[in-house]
Parts: sequence; structure tokens; C-alpha cells
Amino acid sequence: MKKNKPYRIIISGGGTGGHIFPAIAIANALKEMHPDAEFLFVGAEGKMEMEKVPQEGYKIIGLPVAGFQRKLTFKNLLFPFKLLSSLLKARSIVKEFKPDVAVGVGGYASGPLLYAAASKGVPTLIQEQNSYAGVTNKILSKKAKTICVAYQGMERFFPKEKIVYTGNPVRKDILEFKNQKEKGLQFFGLTNTLSTIFIMGGSLGARTINKSVMANIDMLLEAGVQVIWQTGKFYYEECQELVTQKNTDKIKVLEFIKDMNLAYAVADVVISRAGALSISELCLVQKPIILVPSPNVAEDHQTKNAMALVEVNAAQMIKDEQAERVLVPAVLKLLQNKEKQEIYCENIVKLGKPNAAKEIASEVLKLIV
Repeated sequence: MKKNKPYRIIISGGGTGGHIFPAIAIANALKEMHPDAEFLFVGAEGKMEMEKVPQEGYKIIGLPVAGFQRKLTFKNLLFPFKLLSSLLKARSIVKEFKPDVAVGVGGYASGPLLYAAASKGVPTLIQEQNSYAGVTNKILSKKAKTICVAYQGMERFFPKEKIVYTGNPVRKDILEFKNQKEKGLQFFGLTNTLSTIFIMGGSLGARTINKSVMANIDMLLEAGVQVIWQTGKFYYEECQELVTQKNTDKIKVLEFIKDMNLAYAVADVVISRAGALSISELCLVQKPIILVPSPNVAEDHQTKNAMALVEVNAAQMIKDEQAERVLVPAVLKLLQNKEKQEIYCENIVKLGKPNAAKEIASEVLKLIV
């Protein structure tokens, strides 16, 4: 490992919080180890990483790349042009920044950037967050030096000798949820006398979960529980309007929750999509959970993520198409079943990897020669 000048590290990916926050966690872990290291993030223009990454104090450059739509759409006609433009810009970024190593965390931008870096002889590391590898990472794995994974059995997709089982990195504050229940209750304006359901649908929101809650809001109110409802930005106004109509202070509607540690601290049961980051956090906070995998993702990887927990009796799963009818009754039933809650908590904590960010950072540093 060279030591004569500060390390230069490119981290690429984004699109959702599930890619962005692990990327930031890796950068922060590297910065702790080498405070003088220089970082450059590369994301996709117009996506949330262009806002979130600078908020954490890191520079980011956007590529014009966009995803390929699975249904017939005009956007697909632009896809090859945006991809070519992104590859050319990525090559220019690599040439100018001269990174010692490039890290890809998934998302639209990681493909062009890691391809450009590898073609220039820059060592690359892939962080595969899901239990089912996507097409882009399978292609990138051929030239990657190291592949950090969050699930066992990933040799189905990648060369076994390149795989390191690290788990998914989570934000440092998530690990600080313990002994914060009182602070959390105060923060969200809740009481200690009622059970609390925490509903989250990811940074952009989950349509099915939100619709399920809206359709059964009277059932929640009649059950005498309190709810933290993170709706995502696309659904916030509609959900807030409904709660206002119900004239209740038992359901707290929030577009986005930055202090997730406080939400986890007060939750008795959690409803969530089955994105890789959400599952990694939930494994660490040791809460009984009901997962509703999104069907609108590549290779249906969220169902596969959820099944990895269901198969070891660490969580409950409800299919997206069943959710509006059965989700709210299921969570109220789980709230009453203390024995099942304990079983889920005991089993899910075995899957947690609290040191993932540091382990990945160590693997990144090994590639700098």
C-alpha cells in the first residue's frame, strides 16, 4: 500500500437511499482511517445523490445515464445515447481525477464509471447489496478485484475467489438507537402507553404500503395504536390530508426521516419494503418486521432479500398484491403475539453485520498499491 501521498478514491452509484447511504458510510469509514484521503462521488444527473452527497460534505459529479425501462417507452430510444455519453464523461472523470481505486455501490452511474476505471487499469471494488445480483454488477465483476457481498451463496453470480462477505454498511447513527426510546417518543410526539408501529417505504415511498394504510386507517385507529408513517415524497400530501381529515394525533405522517435511530428506538413492530439497506438496518436494530417486497425492481430481488429472512424465521413477508387486504390486520395480529415477536428478534439479530462499513473500507485500502 502506497503512503507517499493522500489516497484518491472514487465512489459511484445512487438513485435511491439504498445505494447512497451505504456509499456515504463507506466514505466515512475510509475517512476515519485516512483523514487526508480525497474523495469524488459520481452519480446520475437529477437523482437524489446529487443533493444528499454534498450535504455530507463530499463532492459529486453527475452522469447523464438513466435506467432502461422494462416497458416500451420513448425513454428507451434515448438510452444508448445517454449510456455512450456517460461512458465518455466517466473516462474523462477518471483521467482527470486519477483515482487509486474505484468503488461501485450499485445504481445507474456505477456501470459507466467502474467500466471506465477498470479500462484505465484502476483497481475496482463492487459492493453488491442484494441476495440476487443485478446484470450490471455481473458484467462489472469480470474485471473487479474484490466483490463485497451481504448474503451467503453469492458464488452463484460471481467468481468465488473475489467474494468477501462483509454485510451492507449502514449509517453510523443507526447503531445508536439503543437507550433512545424516551428521546424518540418526545421527538415524534408519542406516548409511552401505546404500542407503536413504524411504517417505512424507502426514501421515495412505497405506493402499495401507503395505499394499504390509507384503506385501513380506521382499523388502526380503532386498535388504539400509534403510528410513525414515513410516506416518501410522492405520497406525503395525500397521506397527510387523510390523517388531517381523521382529526387524530396518533398517526404521525412524515415525508422523510433523517433520524432513523429514533424511529427504530420507539418501534414495537416495523413494516418495510425489502430493499437491501432497510433489511441491513433492521437486522441490527432487532425489531419484529413485516416485509412487503416491491415487485417493480430488477430480477424481483426484493422478494429474494425477504425470503432470506423468512427462511430462517426472522421476519414475516406479505406479497405486494395481497397487502391492501391483509397488511394492517397482519401487523395488528403480530403486535398481540409477543412470542412470535421474540422469535423474530432472536433470529434477525444473528444476521446483522455492524462493522460492514469498516470491513469494506479495509478491502478498498488493500487494492491501493
